[in-house]
Amino acid sequence: MKLLFIADPLGHFKIYKDTTFAMMREAARRGHELWACEPRHVSWQSGGRVTAVAREITLTGDPDDWYAAGGDTPLALADFGAVVMRKDPPFDSEYFYATHLLEQAEREGACVINSARSLRDHPEKLAVMEFPQHVPPTLVSRDAQAIRRFHAEHGDIILKPLDGMGGLGIFRVGPDGLNLGSITETLNRQGTQTVMVQRYVPEIVHGDKRILIIDGEPVPYVLARIPQGSEIRGNLAAGGKGVAQPLAARDREIATDIGARLAPRGLLLIGLDIIGDRVTEINVTSPTCFQEIQQQTGFDVAQMFVDALERAIGRSRV
Repeated sequence: MKLLFIADPLGHFKIYKDTTFAMMREAARRGHELWACEPRHVSWQSGGRVTAVAREITLTGDPDDWYAAGGDTPLALADFGAVVMRKDPPFDSEYFYATHLLEQAEREGACVINSARSLRDHPEKLAVMEFPQHVPPTLVSRDAQAIRRFHAEHGDIILKPLDGMGGLGIFRVGPDGLNLGSITETLNRQGTQTVMVQRYVPEIVHGDKRILIIDGEPVPYVLARIPQGSEIRGNLAAGGKGVAQPLAARDREIATDIGARLAPRGLLLIGLDIIGDRVTEINVTSPTCFQEIQQQTGFDVAQMFVDALERAIGRSRV
């Protein structure tokens, strides 16, 4: 069947680690047709259906020139077996508008993964609010005085923007409070933007664990992203070292609890970030780490995902 991947430009992919590429490779192995476009190529006009100007792509096996593409072809999203939304954050206005286009495509019969409404309803920093039993002490506010009070209570805190990714814009402020005012002003932009503040979790030295949940089922291995040197961030994009580990019993409990709640909402793929036993983020836009886990453990995460994708397509046709 035809699968459409809505993603960042293909020329930007680092295929040795890219999760979307791993999905494509497994889907192609099973004989599915691969199509690709960017969000800017999706449109709607009254009297018609939501359409993407997409290109059919063929994987070449050449790491330097990894795909061959056909010509631009306008196709209704509902004519694909599934539409896999893999655009990276930030979740900005254009991403928000894209979810509305995708939701209209769903009304027209398209199978969108992850579902458009759930992408919109579960912003990656704020989705943790539904699971307070699993998160560290957390404040979401634009109020500088509220942030100061939170710091006074907890002493050692992490501040981060709500729309960041890859560790961008994350700050730690210790008990001395050094630069708290300046950091707050930078992140909340003089009180005009909301910030997330969390108590520092010292277990970060053992890694910020990425736990993948596919169709409600946790992947049996995690990728612990371990900060290097004096860095506090474990994100791979910030220089963290990724070490695959078996899924611990407590992490399985947390992932199973969250997966059981979120998977029925159309979130086929979820990436939890857990430090120690505290959930810090719930990633639903384009969770990664498929290839790092497979390369280190042999477990084929992409195979598990495409199995689930095919089941979701089957359910959508009932």
